Amino acid sequence: MPYRQGITTIQMSPGTRDKLKELGKKGETYEDIILRLLKTRKK
Repeated sequence: MPYRQGITTIQMSPGTRDKLKELGKKGETYEDIILRLLKTRKK
């Protein structure tokens, strides 16, 4: 994981969290999932 200058917290509903979790692969953090989705979106 890249070096970060701190951690922030985002709020989301449990339903959104569950959908995000479904998109994840074993061992991925929520940050990993979000970054992968953002990278895919840029293409």
